Amino acid sequence: MSNLQNINCHILVKISHVTFIFPDSQLHHMEPLNLTQISEFVLLGFSEKPELQPLIFGLFLSMYMITVFGNLLILLAVSSDSHLNTPMYFFLSNLSWVDICFTSTTVPKMLVNIQTQSKAITYAGCITQMYFYIHFVGLDVFLLTVMAYDRFVAICHPLHYTVIMNPRLCGLLVLICWIMSVLNSLLQCLMTLRLILSLSGRPVLASFLLSYLGRELQSPSSTIQEVGLSHGDLPFRVPNQSLELQSLIFGLFLSMYLITVLGNVLIILAVSSDSHLHTPMYFFLSNLSLVDICFTSTTIPKMLWNIQTQSKVITYEGCITQLYFYTIFAVLDNFILTVMAYDRFVAICHPLHYMVIMNPQLCGLLVLLSWILSAMVSLLHSLMVLRLSFCSDLEIHHFFCELNQVLQLACSDIFLNNIMIYFLTALLGGGPLAGILYSYSKIVSCICGIPSAQGKYKAFSTCASHLSVVSLFYGTILGVYLSSAATQNAHSSTTASVMYTVVTPMLNPFIYSLRNNDIKRALERFFGR
Repeated sequence: MSNLQNINCHILVKISHVTFIFPDSQLHHMEPLNLTQISEFVLLGFSEKPELQPLIFGLFLSMYMITVFGNLLILLAVSSDSHLNTPMYFFLSNLSWVDICFTSTTVPKMLVNIQTQSKAITYAGCITQMYFYIHFVGLDVFLLTVMAYDRFVAICHPLHYTVIMNPRLCGLLVLICWIMSVLNSLLQCLMTLRLILSLSGRPVLASFLLSYLGRELQSPSSTIQEVGLSHGDLPFRVPNQSLELQSLIFGLFLSMYLITVLGNVLIILAVSSDSHLHTPMYFFLSNLSLVDICFTSTTIPKMLWNIQTQSKVITYEGCITQLYFYTIFAVLDNFILTVMAYDRFVAICHPLHYMVIMNPQLCGLLVLLSWILSAMVSLLHSLMVLRLSFCSDLEIHHFFCELNQVLQLACSDIFLNNIMIYFLTALLGGGPLAGILYSYSKIVSCICGIPSAQGKYKAFSTCASHLSVVSLFYGTILGVYLSSAATQNAHSSTTASVMYTVVTPMLNPFIYSLRNNDIKRALERFFGR
């Protein structure tokens, strides 16, 4: 290096098929470099902590699936309904398509990197990702501007709206948006390709995407903090992060909890205040909303309190109490979803006898039985835990007192506990699931027998929301817990719990209200008072 400083020289570094030149003036400020042929970058992502990876993976996978599924529904609705063939919905369908592509430029690659535990991205992949990312960002901005112009014409010039916003102009505006976005993205990528890059081994980017703005997300370090234990206390252990990450998790879970409570309270208010919704289906729905509020409230407030106070301790009595109520509402969720499946089966397969079969007495009895069975199951689990003695290591690798995690801390024999768990899970989990599958097999059979397409659509639309909730609830439990059992990873179990204790109750109000005109009208009447 000292010999190179005495002469006016340049160093050539070849990355894939592009050559970058380092002037000698930079060598005085650089450490000795391993100058090799480099063809990939390293994406550090949000955090390098292994215990955070399942949480990040589950969170972003769920958000990505919701984004794709929601925007696809908008595309299907606009394309299939002739009443929506208007300029506003034409631009909306284009925006939905762009949002799908925009999210797909970054999130799938990040999920693959987490799953494969690889953080590499090729140089060509880096430039390609940056190109499409900038392209769809620009396109999003342009389409929102065009939609604002469309609303301006519709409101300020309503008589000339169809003349001004004719199909030819709408198509031309969208085409111009695409052309402008392509030019902007191409210009940015070409400007990047001509840059001189400082390389040492593989270039490291502290981000989960390649942004031409050059902003980086610093990965905070984290340490494991020992928790002092007093007699009778169990350490309530959340994932160990730095203060920055704890603030992020606090804000994220607080917002999801508030959305869950607010959304389900609105469902309860809409059903109770509108006499048109005093039917078996909405009676069960209001009960499900109440259970979801209670289910989420057994775990999240305590976790938020622990993060805020920087304490990870929960008393023995508090742990047993949390375990009891968590089990009640988890089992109750399962039972009510089964009762709702039976309600849809009667409504579609026996419509003429629906009000006779699903009378108020039967509906109240079904809910009461669900509560009694759930309380008995939860009480049995809690009593079986109370008979155990525990070892000195009282760290629970979870964010709440989950039954399996508590049993792992016991020093006494837990054979009977495990037998009871397997038996009740098969009986009270497999039984209701089999009932739901049987109900929907009969429902599908009845729908296929309806002659008109409109009749089939109307019949299916009455149970589509419930089917979505059932798929979300059982899918998150079965999918993530099966994967955690295969890997024997406690953090995967934590991720699974987040999915069905927080995400599913949060999404239920949206699933039942977005395409439910009865709920929408009830909410409008409620707020219009």
